[in-house]
Amino acid sequence: MAATALCGIGAIASGARADSTSAQIGSIEKQIRSLEGQLNHMKHDLTSRNAEVKAARNEAATASRQAREAEERLGPVRYDVNGRPLPPGPLSAPPGYAYSGPGGSAYPNVGGYTGYVPSGPKLKQGQFAVGGVRVTLGGFIEAAGILRSRNEVADISSSFNSGIPFPQSANYHQDEFRGTARQSRISLLVEGNPNDHTILSAYYESDFNSAGVTSNSTESNSYTLRTRVLNAEYNRKDLDLFVLAGQTWSLLTQTRLGMTPRTEDLPATIDAQYAVGFVWTRNVGVRVVKGFDHDKFDIGLSVESPEDTYAQPATSLPGATLNTTNAGLASGGGTLNSSATYSTEFAPDIIAKATADPGYGHYEVFGVARFLHDRVESVGSGTSKTKLAGGGGAGMSLPLVPKLIDFRASTLVGDGIGRYGAAQLNDATIARDGGPQPLPEAIALAGLTLHATKMVDLYGLVGTETILHRESYSVTSGKTVTNFGYGNPNYVNTGCNIELSPLVCTANTRSVIQGVGGFWWKLLKGDYGTMQTGLEYSYTRKFTFRGVGGSPTTDDNMIFASLRYYPFQ
Repeated sequence: MAATALCGIGAIASGARADSTSAQIGSIEKQIRSLEGQLNHMKHDLTSRNAEVKAARNEAATASRQAREAEERLGPVRYDVNGRPLPPGPLSAPPGYAYSGPGGSAYPNVGGYTGYVPSGPKLKQGQFAVGGVRVTLGGFIEAAGILRSRNEVADISSSFNSGIPFPQSANYHQDEFRGTARQSRISLLVEGNPNDHTILSAYYESDFNSAGVTSNSTESNSYTLRTRVLNAEYNRKDLDLFVLAGQTWSLLTQTRLGMTPRTEDLPATIDAQYAVGFVWTRNVGVRVVKGFDHDKFDIGLSVESPEDTYAQPATSLPGATLNTTNAGLASGGGTLNSSATYSTEFAPDIIAKATADPGYGHYEVFGVARFLHDRVESVGSGTSKTKLAGGGGAGMSLPLVPKLIDFRASTLVGDGIGRYGAAQLNDATIARDGGPQPLPEAIALAGLTLHATKMVDLYGLVGTETILHRESYSVTSGKTVTNFGYGNPNYVNTGCNIELSPLVCTANTRSVIQGVGGFWWKLLKGDYGTMQTGLEYSYTRKFTFRGVGGSPTTDDNMIFASLRYYPFQ
């Protein structure tokens, strides 16, 4: 339009005839009026477009607000296993596909269909969905080597107490080397969400660290699969409450966070018996845990299957016999191990625990009540006797230097608590009346872990398990003195330090101490899993109560090497 006006003005300047000047001026005025009209029209268009943009922005803001309100009302956006968002509210499967569970829907996938995964749009490594539940695979394959200075005749799980021989035995003078893959592990976690605040889960974990009656290392290494953990859990996030039933780590075992299952703070050892002073069992029980302030504080109560070990199970009562343990019944419908003994029990162990995770470190206090039980019998009559036992303790784990140095410590002190220590000292002996006499014991462990690099961890542990004092007595009948109990000063130890001596070696253990050091190095880590290797050294020394012939000691130096592949970590 401006170009047209300039052309008109140029025409005037070119010297056109004078008689046409008026007509040309009129034409220019007309063009100017036309330009003004076009400019007004453009202004109107711009005003309309601004209004449309403003309206679109208002619509977007309204849609965003409605989406937030819908999410608050219906919960977060849900996804199928391929990451595709599912519509809110009750869902129906597309034609040809089955409904997969409460709150979810089946969606097509290659070779079949997939269902709603409650935890979010992405499955982690080693996870897949089956209908409305998520399955997580875990475990590792390990090749390990063991070298001990004493022949314990043991595999990857050491025997820190009874397995370490005295010089009287030929095994004291012989080394022990073994290769093993039996700590290799398989685990399976299954989780489902009936609704937004409830989690149902089942967990199974096993290894090959057990032996059947035909197992040996001569040719086929035919060792057996065993259950480590097998339990189910009902978790209510809105109530900060969960109930767990089945076989799992004892509630006394230290955890890294609250009392959350599968966060047990296990020593980083290669030795499958862990370390002297570590408090643990894997046991059948039922526990209830209530959290407060979003799990900063938790209290828990569990009942767990009991088992007791007795030292010197004999009574001084004339004509009486004791029933403290029995061989397992493996026939006639029984399925216990006929080569093992089982204590006589009538009530579970009861454990209470409180934890705190205030933001720096993890802290625990706990206690256990036990009911030791036996029967004293004479011909025609008998009496069952029960003795209350148990103890209490505390534990902590602290990031002394965050992401660099971690510290841990725990202790358990009480009577009849030997089964909860890694060294497995005896729980009890027999009192004068023939009933159980719990042994007083202290169990303690402390350790440091140095995260030297992202791929290398170094660890050190020191632990002890100690019987605090003797529980013994002697009975004189004429010129005969008979000794009973645990740690009796009249027990004979004269043969303990003489190889193949025919003399007696009673040697009741007073304490076991141990120092452990080692490292783990992650050689490779990525979407393909983790390959790591480790090396560990431990020194274990056993002390005994003094008797006739002194208080013999013994020890064991142990070296472990491991190569592990974790496919799903």
